[in-house]
Amino acid sequence: MYKFYTDINFKCAEVITKSYSTSFSSGIRLFDKSLRGPIRAIYSFARYADEIVDTFHNEDKLELLDEFQDETFRAIKRGLSLNPVLDVFQNIVNKYSIDQDQITAFFDSMRMDLDTKKFDELSYNKYIYGSAEVIGLMCLKVFCNGHQESYEDLEYYARSLGAAFQKINFLRDIKADFEERGREYFPTLDFNNFSEEQKRILEEDIQKDFDFGLKGIKLLPQEARLGVYVAYIYYINLFKKIKNTPYNQVKSKRIRVNNSHKLYLLAESTLKAKFNLL
Repeated sequence: MYKFYTDINFKCAEVITKSYSTSFSSGIRLFDKSLRGPIRAIYSFARYADEIVDTFHNEDKLELLDEFQDETFRAIKRGLSLNPVLDVFQNIVNKYSIDQDQITAFFDSMRMDLDTKKFDELSYNKYIYGSAEVIGLMCLKVFCNGHQESYEDLEYYARSLGAAFQKINFLRDIKADFEERGREYFPTLDFNNFSEEQKRILEEDIQKDFDFGLKGIKLLPQEARLGVYVAYIYYINLFKKIKNTPYNQVKSKRIRVNNSHKLYLLAESTLKAKFNLL
């Protein structure tokens, strides 16, 4: 009966993933079947925490986030939760021995979104680690099936890829973050005086993260490689589009890759995988 309960909760995580991100949901289907449930569990957990920060404006967000964190660690300790999202997450944390300090770092970053508006170098690096790099590390534990030595070999590649994804999100959403949320993530950037030179410096830093992250993708287990590679391809194409867009347009509108082009990229990546060209 417990298995039935767990299976239902994993189905909830699948619905949440599909509802919030069609692109991410499509990418998950490229993983081996054994990996899909665990990755959806991690995504759903992170998505719900992020929802507290960015959506519930008429509520005490800090109180809700504190409660969610307490419930998370109780679920992990008990090995059970009546919250479907936390039940599947604790299942994955316990099964793959995910470092609980990473979970704490994630919540620390979520809190920073509540009270930090202008980030300095220290808070910027701390935020990226907790909001993006640790999510990549949690997924890596799943990809490595909990094997610590394999995980350690790939750890810094995963962190670089997660950092690249997050920095691209910052650049893509720079207008909304500043005008709607009052946030400036890049410590060297002044939104009101954003220039082509500032944009170029940011792009050089992101490119280094992408280059290092790609090396790690090629070392991933076969069951996970294509799914992560497609995520990389989506983001690198978004990055190219941002690089080819003048700074004043990046500042004034959200740059995106349209769905038809994403389908093309998916087909191209799958074909490369079939002929072992990744």
